[in-house]
Amino acid sequence: MSEVMSGGKWFTEVCEEGGSAFSLQIRAKLHEEQTPFQKIEIYETTHFGNLMIIDGFIMLSQRDNFLYHEMIAHPVLFTHPDPKRVLIVGGGDCGTLREVLKHPGVEKVDQVEIDERVTRLAEQFFPELTEANDDPRAHLHFEDGIRWVADAAYGYYDVIIIDSTDPIGPAEGLFTQAFYSDCRRALGEGGLIVQQSESPLLHMNILKDMHHAMRGAGFLDTATLFFPQPVYPTGWWTVTMACKDNVISGFRKRDADDRPFTTRYYNAAVHRGALAAPEFFYPRIFE
Repeated sequence: MSEVMSGGKWFTEVCEEGGSAFSLQIRAKLHEEQTPFQKIEIYETTHFGNLMIIDGFIMLSQRDNFLYHEMIAHPVLFTHPDPKRVLIVGGGDCGTLREVLKHPGVEKVDQVEIDERVTRLAEQFFPELTEANDDPRAHLHFEDGIRWVADAAYGYYDVIIIDSTDPIGPAEGLFTQAFYSDCRRALGEGGLIVQQSESPLLHMNILKDMHHAMRGAGFLDTATLFFPQPVYPTGWWTVTMACKDNVISGFRKRDADDRPFTTRYYNAAVHRGALAAPEFFYPRIFE
């Protein structure tokens, strides 16, 4: 639920299940359209840059999107021993794609986004996120990601990144055991998936269901990473990884330390710290 308040000067997203709301002061509405899949709005804010809203929910702002994009991309890529072929399901704003392509060892990235308008609007209003779209390793497909994974060749990908919206509407099918089973089949030996997994303060039911569905699909191990995300409900967010056939016991710390690219949030110490779960978490996940 969202609304523009006080004479159009504030955008407010109301989180009914959390009994909370988050507001950003806006200067202007830059764009609005209804696509075949969802309603997209773009605002200019006073302090957070441009803001993308989908179906009334904040997707990203220019000020803080680096937190999410770096944490959904770099931990999983530094956990895999040698990722070369990567699939991004969703990710239409292309910020995750940009981060993945910073890794020189990655040879090919397929990005499968169901709604092309998300990407075209990102090109217009968030050009810094789409600056790697012309990289020859990037292949953009505007199709159904669930069908793409189901049709993928056995063992083709090293890493699958599920950069989805909340588990409602077009993204609902991306949180099911059947989908995770198809992801596992499409992964090679040591393959990993990672998916945004909501707020641990509000959405433990979603996180619990994800861990159980991933393990039910045959993934040997799962792990959740925690990080701040100011524009999302509670300001505390997660991504959850699953490994096809190995325990998630560490990551390539030396490579993370010596990474040949810049980041604004991610580093090896952040990676290690993000894997540390609060006391309430895992007992409730596996109860």
